[in-house]
Amino acid sequence: MSPVHLGVALDGVGWHPAAWREDTENARRLTDPEYWVELAQTAERGLLDFITIDDTLALQSETYGPPIPRTDRVRGRLDSVLIASRVAPRTKHIGLIPTVVVTHTEPFHVAKAIATLDFVSSGRAGVRLKVGVTGTEAQLFGRRDIPELTLSELKAATDTSFVTKAFDEAVDYGEVLHRLWDSWEDDAEIRDQSTGRFVDRKKLHYIDFEGEHFSVKGPLTVPRPPQGQPIVGILAHATDVYRLGVAVGDLIWFTPRSNADVAAVRAEIAALTEASHRSTSPAKLFGDLVVVLDSDRERALDRLHRLDDLSGEPSASDADIFTGTPSELADLIDAWTTAGLDGIRLRPAGNAVDLPLISDALVPELQRRGLRPDGYSANTLRGHLGLERPRSRYATSSEVS
Repeated sequence: MSPVHLGVALDGVGWHPAAWREDTENARRLTDPEYWVELAQTAERGLLDFITIDDTLALQSETYGPPIPRTDRVRGRLDSVLIASRVAPRTKHIGLIPTVVVTHTEPFHVAKAIATLDFVSSGRAGVRLKVGVTGTEAQLFGRRDIPELTLSELKAATDTSFVTKAFDEAVDYGEVLHRLWDSWEDDAEIRDQSTGRFVDRKKLHYIDFEGEHFSVKGPLTVPRPPQGQPIVGILAHATDVYRLGVAVGDLIWFTPRSNADVAAVRAEIAALTEASHRSTSPAKLFGDLVVVLDSDRERALDRLHRLDDLSGEPSASDADIFTGTPSELADLIDAWTTAGLDGIRLRPAGNAVDLPLISDALVPELQRRGLRPDGYSANTLRGHLGLERPRSRYATSSEVS
């Protein structure tokens, strides 16, 4: 059986909303960059392919719409791209995928930031593109008319054109990113001191993107990144988001609840990919899963109940919540990958407990089953994921990337 790709999603002290009350030490370290370095190093110890770092532009909220007015939840966070830039020099192999909200930012700025991260990390950068269609976020910028709705109000709304427009814009955004990363050919920098030629201007290209949402001339002001194209990931729960992932993504994370879910979503994305006439390799599909782990299943359940008691309500998540042992989790991962997933992205309920168990217990179990490699065999995130380094679309036919 082919090895399964494996990553972890990092957010705050963990994905359970009461994790900060169980782990009071790290709750005090959320704005300490060393905390994030240590998390990444723990994940790298387990030979994981990547970490993602969650982010939003508004304060955190458990549901769509206005933030829930509770004072017992983590609020406030550092910028994920800057966290990744701090982590990069302190790690050697693991991929780094921060989150960027595309709805209220400019693709040129993000292309420059992620290209820089790819240089800082020597080819281990990616970016998760996130669409932000809440009135709360829109009010922070004052440039869009997005209604302030709850999730139930959104589902009942007769006019959701602002959502459709945001996803159409995100497709253009991703396309601009890809073109800007290609706007320098790989050998555009000459750096010939004797002749005084630093760049070959013929190998810097205008992208001349003209669309409904953006008009970007280019080229980028950063040379072509080490990976050529940093990895782009999309978290998707519905067809419109799958289309975004098919159009511009290398990774699509979704939230299956069963083997049947895996097969159904894989079939839908395959059909969308075929209809899109995508010229690059199809996006790899990852299942997202919140995990509460212990060496004993009953203790894991007890811990979940303790966290729920601290939270004041049972756990709820867009993703399924797994509670059990690393061996039982390996069984589920085996089943889901057999059903058609390329990989799994795990969300630790509590970073201090679950992340070390992922690296030190789950990964060795997967290795025993032949589902994970015994070491890193590539130097880049694209290499970890089995993706080739693409040529610049603007390169002459004689150029070899």
